[in-house]
Amino acid sequence: MAGTTCLLTAAPGGDVTGDGTDGFFVDDCRHLSRLVLRVSAPALRALRADATSAVYVPQAERHTDPPYTLVRRRRVRPGRLIETLELTDLAGAGQTVEVGFEVAADFADQFELRSARVFGKPDALRGYEAGGGRLTYSYTRRGFARTTVIDTAPAAAVVAVTDDGAPAQPAGACHVTWAVVVPPRGTVTVEITVSAVPEGRAEPDIAGPLPVVVRGDLARCVHQGLADLDALSMPVPDVPDAVMPAAGAPWFLTVFGRDSLLASLFALRHRPELAAGTLRALAATQGRMVDNSRVEEPGKIIHETRRGELATLGEVPYARYYGSVDATPLFLMLLADYHHVTGDDDLIRRLAPAARAAVGWMLGPGGLSGGYLRYRTDLPGLVHHCWKDSADSIVFADGRPATGPIAVAEAQGYAYRALLGTARLAARVWDDPAWSVTLSATATGLRDRFATDFRLPDGFVALALDASGAAVDAAASNAGHVLWCGLLDDDWAAVVAARLAGDDFFSGWGVRTLAAGQAPYHPLSYHRGGVWPHDTAITVAALAATGHRTEAEIIADGLIAAASHTGGRLPEVMTGLTREPGHGPVPYPHSCSPQAWAAAAPLLLLDL
Repeated sequence: MAGTTCLLTAAPGGDVTGDGTDGFFVDDCRHLSRLVLRVSAPALRALRADATSAVYVPQAERHTDPPYTLVRRRRVRPGRLIETLELTDLAGAGQTVEVGFEVAADFADQFELRSARVFGKPDALRGYEAGGGRLTYSYTRRGFARTTVIDTAPAAAVVAVTDDGAPAQPAGACHVTWAVVVPPRGTVTVEITVSAVPEGRAEPDIAGPLPVVVRGDLARCVHQGLADLDALSMPVPDVPDAVMPAAGAPWFLTVFGRDSLLASLFALRHRPELAAGTLRALAATQGRMVDNSRVEEPGKIIHETRRGELATLGEVPYARYYGSVDATPLFLMLLADYHHVTGDDDLIRRLAPAARAAVGWMLGPGGLSGGYLRYRTDLPGLVHHCWKDSADSIVFADGRPATGPIAVAEAQGYAYRALLGTARLAARVWDDPAWSVTLSATATGLRDRFATDFRLPDGFVALALDASGAAVDAAASNAGHVLWCGLLDDDWAAVVAARLAGDDFFSGWGVRTLAAGQAPYHPLSYHRGGVWPHDTAITVAALAATGHRTEAEIIADGLIAAASHTGGRLPEVMTGLTREPGHGPVPYPHSCSPQAWAAAAPLLLLDL
């Protein structure tokens, strides 16, 4: 992966088969759907294979020395994939080997591959040209155009084929083949370069210093997380010299409001440039008008942008999509915390209009003035506009779905912290003490209302309020976010902290999104029982900040132990199945990795 809008997913050994989600993607478009190594008989056997290289020898009888080795190496650059094949004669007699690849480019949009929905494309035009060692695939549809150029060195023979090996129509699979003559004890190298047009955004160079961490297992987790965060960092479209974290691979290599904001917030002390880039990017895409087709309103911070075919042509609403109730307060939270850490008055002054517009949205269309931040559930795109955005995530303890407009608990916590942080900026940077007083009073009013409306009979925090104002009483991890934001008084915080550290929430690896034992709980559910590292890290930080250090350390130890089973990298989500001695966490079947907020989550553990 490079440049973060460019991604390769392949089978072990390097083959791209086109099955499922395999492929070479740039800006949500699959520019290469097939890249399968081919060699003349006998077939090859892999001795070693990893993400960037593989070593093969011809299959042979036992105790028969292989006549040659073939080493396959891979590099991924912004908009380019380079594959090198290196053949070395071991027998001293020289070798003649026919070697190459079967290639294809289907230009599938990632939204087609992610869902069962079928998008008819009778107006799509596909073609290819071959000659001089170059193969060019092209795709156009209603003004959307993409090209894949495959160059070979030295020039290879290119033949189009069907599944049965006969000549095919243009735009199908092709064989790219070299007849390689290897001299005795010699080595010959051939290379194929796949280039996407357009190539996506250039790769930024932002790797910064690594923090010194005494504890070895936490150090591995932190260093891997920072490496992943650096790899996911992308240049910002139309914002010069800015970088921000893409949300994650493979599906979220794009501007993503909530994910980028939280990841930047976690990493603020170690990668402040990510926070600056994220703030500038989201200010540049802030809502300007009322447009229900993309849930846009003036002052609202964007949820995501997409540049693929289906988004560009309006067949999915995500080209510029604002379906997030929490990105706007998170923007203000990050703005205030960025200033606290860096003292960068200049950026804070430049972003003052964006901050005022964001507060205006919260107090106006967002619903916070005298009430709560709410979202409708009947608009295009996502049903739920909170971080638990799957359609079945906001439910009562008996399993009934909540009806909208919905006010989720954590969005109120973010709003409270956003108001207080913006009040500090108004007083210290913008020279507006009157507005500072108003914002502080608004925050106090929110805290008072929340204590009345969100406190459940057992003392826990309601997951949400539904359209009628009824408390959605499922016990959910969202309460940890509320605790993190300082919205609860000390007595209430103690009750919530004790519950979050209980066995129904803590799986042994992390905090379940929904406590076990409730009707809607499912350990393999994305948002009704799965364990998310970023969600768990927020709870750990909240427990530590409210004086529950022992509980925080126990949960943090579980999260660090989970990372040790995956080379130090935390996944997007794990299942909620209870930890068993001698075994690692059970993976969630569709987890993205690396994911920005999971990569940044270990940084929250450094303050323990």
